[in-house]
Amino acid sequence: MSEIQIDKFNRKNFGPDFIWGVSTAAPQTEGAWNEDGKSPSIWDTFSMKKGKIFQGQNPKIACDFYHRYREDIQLIKNLGIKNFRFSLSWSRILPNGTGPINHKGLDFYKSLCDELLEHGIEPWPTLYHWDLPQVLEDKGGWTNREVLNWFEYYSETIGKHLGNRGIQNWMVLNEPMVFTGAGHFLGYHAPGRRGFSNFIPAMLHAALCTGKKKKKLRSHQSSINIGSTYSCSFITPRTNSEADLIAAKKADALLNRLFIEPACGLGFPLSDLNVLNKVEKLMRPEDEKNLKVDLDFIGVQNYTREIVESCWYVPYLKARLVNAKKRGVPHTEMEWEVYPESIYEMLKKFSRYRPEIPLLVTENGAAFKDNWDGSNELKDPLRVEYLQSHISQVLRAKNEGIDVRGYFVWTLMDNFEWAEGYRPRFGLVYLDFETQKRVIKDSGKWFSSFISENFEGVEKKIVALEN
Repeated sequence: MSEIQIDKFNRKNFGPDFIWGVSTAAPQTEGAWNEDGKSPSIWDTFSMKKGKIFQGQNPKIACDFYHRYREDIQLIKNLGIKNFRFSLSWSRILPNGTGPINHKGLDFYKSLCDELLEHGIEPWPTLYHWDLPQVLEDKGGWTNREVLNWFEYYSETIGKHLGNRGIQNWMVLNEPMVFTGAGHFLGYHAPGRRGFSNFIPAMLHAALCTGKKKKKLRSHQSSINIGSTYSCSFITPRTNSEADLIAAKKADALLNRLFIEPACGLGFPLSDLNVLNKVEKLMRPEDEKNLKVDLDFIGVQNYTREIVESCWYVPYLKARLVNAKKRGVPHTEMEWEVYPESIYEMLKKFSRYRPEIPLLVTENGAAFKDNWDGSNELKDPLRVEYLQSHISQVLRAKNEGIDVRGYFVWTLMDNFEWAEGYRPRFGLVYLDFETQKRVIKDSGKWFSSFISENFEGVEKKIVALEN
């Protein structure tokens, strides 16, 4: 077994009930894009369009998790990871968007959850991780207010058929700011829509769906915990000039506050982002009340900080992000700055909204260039250091009284990273996409040893996997 860097702090500092896990998503891992009755999602369609994905790559096979989930669950177990976050594919369960149910698709998730529970691993399903059925996109998708009814039907189906399988923790939407902003304003994510005429209705409908889905899940099992996840980055102005301060405030309203504040009953931050005032024309009398969601936990997803400066020629915002690579600071393959304090700052920020609601870090991780030599080992010291430094900042927040109860690494294994294809590798496990061989990286071994109460037992299991 390769040498693992010694812990800089002890897992026991977090307490015995702290939740440690890994996160994944269906469209990034499952593959089997058209098998057993599944219909195309917007990402299946988008990836087939020329020039949309790095080197023309696609998620048709990805990690082949649909066929290999049992061996991957065994891998999770052997690493000593007790919590596994994954998402459900809407188009696998409801190929037509609403009825009828595709029972082969539903049976896959029943088997997945049963297998996890059998191995003592807690399932954490996310109901929507960006893969809307293409048949619904053809009807307007997130820009069509009917999505509220489609979403409600989907939620009802999930609650009715999976709600009785002992799953205690659910997440509603994954990063609504990203899938509405990148997919409906900038157009570089699926479905490739652009402009405020698409973004504003998608924004409103996504915010409203969080509450609708929660109610449907709760109706089938009252004792479950239901949260939702929000992307965020610590925003810093490039200078203390008035123009940069205003630019940073606008960026913060857009990237960090746009969805969490309505969910907390504060409404959209229109006073600091008045370009979005058009949403008021789309809102119905009951919408303001329905935007507020009584979440059981808030998922915080943080990777970096952003430096913002005023820029007169950027439409609407008059602000732009200053690239970390150009600033000459340590950065990942995604050109995101490595700035561990960002996760501490965002936990502080989110805790102020509803101090009575616990926080979970539901995604945090880094893509670095991994050099695999074909052996059963892979050294990735930068990722180990990234995880250690960010987990230490989570502990800092916890020690200051912030109610943070868990940390999930993004991600279990290298996968399809949206428009970036298979180039960025975030995994604790290296994946050779040609052969589907899995190789545990040193970061995976470090995380396993850190969270384990019985390091020697976990070490033996890892050695067995390597051989």
